[in-house]
Amino acid sequence: MNTKSVILLGATGLVGGACLKRLLDHDEFHKVIVFTRRPLLHQSSKLTSYLIDFNQPQSYDSLVIADCVICCLGTTMKKAGSKQKFYQVDFTYPYDIAKAALKNGAEQFVLVSALGADPQSLFFYNRTKGELEQAILHLGFKAVRIFRPSLLVGNRDEFRIGEEIGNYLSKFFNFIIPKRYKPTSVDKLVNAIIQEALNSQQDHRIIESHEI
Repeated sequence: MNTKSVILLGATGLVGGACLKRLLDHDEFHKVIVFTRRPLLHQSSKLTSYLIDFNQPQSYDSLVIADCVICCLGTTMKKAGSKQKFYQVDFTYPYDIAKAALKNGAEQFVLVSALGADPQSLFFYNRTKGELEQAILHLGFKAVRIFRPSLLVGNRDEFRIGEEIGNYLSKFFNFIIPKRYKPTSVDKLVNAIIQEALNSQQDHRIIESHEI
Protein backbone atom coordinates (compact mmCIF):
# COMPACT_ATOMS: atom_id res chain seq x y z
CA MET A 1 0.00 0.00 0.00
CA ASN A 2 1.29 3.44 -0.94
CA THR A 3 0.75 5.67 2.08
CA LYS A 4 1.11 9.44 2.40
CA SER A 5 2.68 11.83 4.84
CA VAL A 6 0.62 14.89 5.68
CA ILE A 7 1.09 18.23 7.43
CA LEU A 8 -1.96 19.48 9.31
CA LEU A 9 -2.41 23.13 10.23
CA GLY A 10 -5.09 24.19 12.70
CA ALA A 11 -5.16 20.91 14.60
CA THR A 12 -6.46 22.58 17.78
CA GLY A 13 -9.57 23.96 16.06
CA LEU A 14 -12.95 22.41 15.30
CA VAL A 15 -12.26 21.12 11.79
CA GLY A 16 -8.54 20.55 12.34
CA GLY A 17 -9.15 18.54 15.52
CA ALA A 18 -11.62 16.29 13.74
CA CYS A 19 -9.17 15.92 10.84
CA LEU A 20 -6.38 14.94 13.20
CA LYS A 21 -8.40 12.09 14.69
CA ARG A 22 -9.29 10.78 11.24
CA LEU A 23 -5.73 11.04 9.94
CA LEU A 24 -4.29 9.18 12.91
CA ASP A 25 -6.85 6.39 12.51
CA HIS A 26 -6.45 6.14 8.74
CA ASP A 27 -4.19 3.40 7.34
CA GLU A 28 -3.32 5.39 4.22
CA PHE A 29 -1.49 8.11 6.15
CA HIS A 30 1.76 6.87 7.67
CA LYS A 31 2.96 10.17 9.13
CA VAL A 32 1.03 13.16 10.45
CA ILE A 33 2.97 16.35 11.17
CA VAL A 34 1.33 19.10 13.17
CA PHE A 35 2.55 22.67 13.71
CA THR A 36 0.92 24.44 16.65
CA ARG A 37 1.40 27.25 19.15
CA ARG A 38 0.21 25.13 22.07
CA PRO A 39 0.75 21.45 22.99
CA LEU A 40 -1.57 18.72 21.72
CA LEU A 41 -3.14 16.08 23.93
CA HIS A 42 -3.07 13.44 21.20
CA GLN A 43 -0.42 10.75 21.19
CA SER A 44 0.34 8.38 18.35
CA SER A 45 3.37 6.62 16.92
CA LYS A 46 2.75 8.35 13.59
CA LEU A 47 2.20 11.83 15.02
CA THR A 48 5.00 14.39 15.03
CA SER A 49 4.09 17.65 16.74
CA TYR A 50 6.13 20.84 16.61
CA LEU A 51 5.57 23.91 18.76
CA ILE A 52 6.61 26.80 16.56
CA ASP A 53 6.58 30.56 16.30
CA PHE A 54 4.61 31.18 13.10
CA ASN A 55 6.14 34.64 12.91
CA GLN A 56 9.59 33.12 12.37
CA PRO A 57 9.29 30.95 9.22
CA GLN A 58 13.06 30.58 8.96
CA SER A 59 12.99 28.68 12.27
CA TYR A 60 10.71 25.89 11.00
CA ASP A 61 10.83 25.82 7.19
CA SER A 62 13.22 22.84 7.10
CA LEU A 63 10.64 20.81 9.09
CA VAL A 64 7.82 21.37 6.61
CA ILE A 65 8.28 18.11 4.71
CA ALA A 66 5.33 15.98 3.60
CA ASP A 67 3.44 14.80 0.53
CA CYS A 68 0.36 16.85 1.34
CA VAL A 69 -0.65 19.86 3.43
CA ILE A 70 -4.12 20.18 4.94
CA CYS A 71 -4.78 23.70 6.17
CA CYS A 72 -7.64 24.27 8.63
CA LEU A 73 -5.98 27.29 10.20
CA GLY A 74 -8.11 30.32 10.90
CA THR A 75 -9.38 32.71 13.54
CA THR A 76 -12.06 35.36 14.04
CA MET A 77 -11.75 39.11 14.10
CA LYS A 78 -12.80 39.13 17.76
CA LYS A 79 -10.18 36.58 18.76
CA ALA A 80 -7.44 38.16 16.64
CA GLY A 81 -8.12 41.62 18.01
CA SER A 82 -7.27 43.55 14.86
CA LYS A 83 -7.35 43.30 11.07
CA GLN A 84 -3.56 43.05 11.01
CA LYS A 85 -3.47 40.05 13.36
CA PHE A 86 -6.41 38.40 11.60
CA TYR A 87 -4.58 38.70 8.28
CA GLN A 88 -1.48 37.25 9.89
CA VAL A 89 -3.29 34.10 11.02
CA ASP A 90 -5.58 33.63 8.03
CA PHE A 91 -3.18 34.59 5.24
CA THR A 92 0.46 34.97 6.25
CA TYR A 93 0.84 31.83 8.38
CA PRO A 94 -0.76 29.41 5.87
CA TYR A 95 1.04 31.04 2.96
CA ASP A 96 4.46 30.77 4.64
CA ILE A 97 3.86 27.08 5.40
CA ALA A 98 2.68 26.49 1.84
CA LYS A 99 5.82 28.05 0.36
CA ALA A 100 8.07 25.97 2.62
CA ALA A 101 6.16 22.76 1.88
CA LEU A 102 6.34 23.31 -1.87
CA LYS A 103 10.06 24.06 -1.67
CA ASN A 104 10.54 20.83 0.27
CA GLY A 105 8.69 18.67 -2.25
CA ALA A 106 4.99 18.70 -1.31
CA GLU A 107 2.70 18.16 -4.28
CA GLN A 108 -0.74 18.76 -2.82
CA PHE A 109 -2.44 21.46 -0.75
CA VAL A 110 -5.93 21.13 0.74
CA LEU A 111 -7.34 24.40 2.07
CA VAL A 112 -10.41 25.02 4.19
CA SER A 113 -11.54 28.49 3.12
CA ALA A 114 -15.03 29.96 3.53
CA LEU A 115 -18.26 30.55 1.66
CA GLY A 116 -18.04 33.88 -0.16
CA ALA A 117 -14.25 33.99 -0.37
CA ASP A 118 -13.35 36.57 -2.99
CA PRO A 119 -10.18 38.69 -3.35
CA GLN A 120 -12.38 41.54 -4.64
CA SER A 121 -14.90 41.39 -1.80
CA LEU A 122 -15.84 44.53 0.10
CA PHE A 123 -15.75 42.47 3.30
CA PHE A 124 -12.32 42.08 4.88
CA TYR A 125 -12.93 38.50 6.04
CA ASN A 126 -14.04 37.27 2.60
CA ARG A 127 -11.32 39.29 0.86
CA THR A 128 -8.60 37.76 3.03
CA LYS A 129 -9.89 34.25 2.38
CA GLY A 130 -10.05 34.98 -1.35
CA GLU A 131 -6.53 36.37 -1.43
CA LEU A 132 -5.18 33.24 0.25
CA GLU A 133 -7.01 31.02 -2.22
CA GLN A 134 -5.48 32.84 -5.16
CA ALA A 135 -2.02 32.85 -3.61
CA ILE A 136 -2.12 29.09 -3.01
CA LEU A 137 -3.49 28.37 -6.49
CA HIS A 138 -0.60 30.26 -8.08
CA LEU A 139 2.25 28.82 -6.01
CA GLY A 140 2.83 25.78 -8.20
CA PHE A 141 1.38 22.76 -6.36
CA LYS A 142 0.42 19.89 -8.65
CA ALA A 143 -2.95 19.60 -6.90
CA VAL A 144 -4.96 22.12 -4.91
CA ARG A 145 -8.35 21.51 -3.31
CA ILE A 146 -10.19 24.44 -1.77
CA PHE A 147 -13.27 23.92 0.39
CA ARG A 148 -15.71 26.77 0.97
CA PRO A 149 -17.99 25.63 3.80
CA SER A 150 -20.92 27.64 5.11
CA LEU A 151 -21.56 27.95 8.88
CA LEU A 152 -20.07 24.90 10.58
CA VAL A 153 -22.15 22.48 12.62
CA GLY A 154 -20.09 20.66 15.25
CA ASN A 155 -19.01 20.61 18.88
CA ARG A 156 -16.69 23.58 19.25
CA ASP A 157 -14.65 24.19 22.42
CA GLU A 158 -15.08 27.95 22.10
CA PHE A 159 -18.38 29.80 21.82
CA ARG A 160 -18.96 31.77 18.62
CA ILE A 161 -22.18 33.76 18.81
CA GLY A 162 -22.54 34.20 15.03
CA GLU A 163 -22.33 30.48 14.34
CA GLU A 164 -24.64 29.63 17.24
CA ILE A 165 -27.32 32.06 16.02
CA GLY A 166 -26.96 30.85 12.44
CA ASN A 167 -27.22 27.20 13.42
CA TYR A 168 -30.22 27.88 15.67
CA LEU A 169 -32.13 29.75 12.99
CA SER A 170 -31.30 27.17 10.35
CA LYS A 171 -33.18 24.51 12.33
CA PHE A 172 -36.42 26.43 11.83
CA PHE A 173 -35.86 27.93 8.38
CA ASN A 174 -33.88 25.14 6.75
CA PHE A 175 -36.60 24.57 4.14
CA ILE A 176 -36.25 28.09 2.71
CA ILE A 177 -32.46 28.47 2.95
CA PRO A 178 -30.78 28.10 -0.48
CA LYS A 179 -28.71 24.94 -0.62
CA ARG A 180 -25.36 26.74 -0.87
CA TYR A 181 -26.03 28.69 2.36
CA LYS A 182 -27.15 25.79 4.54
CA PRO A 183 -24.84 24.96 7.50
CA THR A 184 -22.03 22.53 6.77
CA SER A 185 -21.60 19.44 8.91
CA VAL A 186 -18.07 19.17 10.25
CA ASP A 187 -18.20 15.38 9.81
CA LYS A 188 -19.10 15.73 6.13
CA LEU A 189 -16.42 18.36 5.62
CA VAL A 190 -13.74 16.21 7.24
CA ASN A 191 -14.80 13.17 5.18
CA ALA A 192 -14.45 15.27 2.03
CA ILE A 193 -11.06 16.64 3.11
CA ILE A 194 -9.67 13.15 3.73
CA GLN A 195 -11.07 11.91 0.44
CA GLU A 196 -9.46 14.75 -1.51
CA ALA A 197 -6.15 14.38 0.35
CA LEU A 198 -6.06 10.82 -1.01
CA ASN A 199 -7.12 11.86 -4.50
CA SER A 200 -4.25 11.33 -6.93
CA GLN A 201 -5.60 13.65 -9.64
CA GLN A 202 -3.21 16.49 -10.37
CA ASP A 203 -5.52 19.43 -10.85
CA HIS A 204 -7.02 22.37 -8.98
CA ARG A 205 -10.60 22.44 -7.77
CA ILE A 206 -12.78 24.67 -5.61
CA ILE A 207 -15.51 22.80 -3.73
CA GLU A 208 -18.45 24.97 -2.72
CA SER A 209 -20.50 24.42 0.42
CA HIS A 210 -23.39 22.64 -1.30
CA GLU A 211 -20.95 20.18 -2.93
CA ILE A 212 -19.47 19.00 0.37
